[in-house]
Amino acid sequence: MWIQGQIRVLALGIIQQGDRLFLSEGYDPTKQSYFYRALGGGVDFGETSEVALHREFQEELNTEITNLQYLGCLENIFTFDGNSGHELIQLYRCDFVDQKFYQLTETTFLEGTRQKKALWVEIDRLRSGELRLVPEGFLDYLK
Repeated sequence: MWIQGQIRVLALGIIQQGDRLFLSEGYDPTKQSYFYRALGGGVDFGETSEVALHREFQEELNTEITNLQYLGCLENIFTFDGNSGHELIQLYRCDFVDQKFYQLTETTFLEGTRQKKALWVEIDRLRSGELRLVPEGFLDYLK
């Protein structure tokens, strides 16, 4: 859960297949624009970021991930829906265990009570700026 005025620690997983990434789609009503982010979520107290990433994929997509490789930490200071946010992101590269996810075009999942969409996005659309990938600097971690 995102609380105004607090720094949130996240674990996010880059899942890449060739020239595409598996990302969640978000919408900022104030900016009236869509954005894309790797899947994952908050790290709970007493939990490692790796354990949190496994838990988040299980909770959101009911699936397992494998081949985790730690890539680094990103700091993200941003505005969403007119509110300031601050995140420290533990970033991993990973793969789906269940190969069916590589065949999907998109799927829906619940994040808390909000229904969200996850889909494969061509990296060229992100690099060109046609689609906005958050946080900034994320593209530097791609293969």
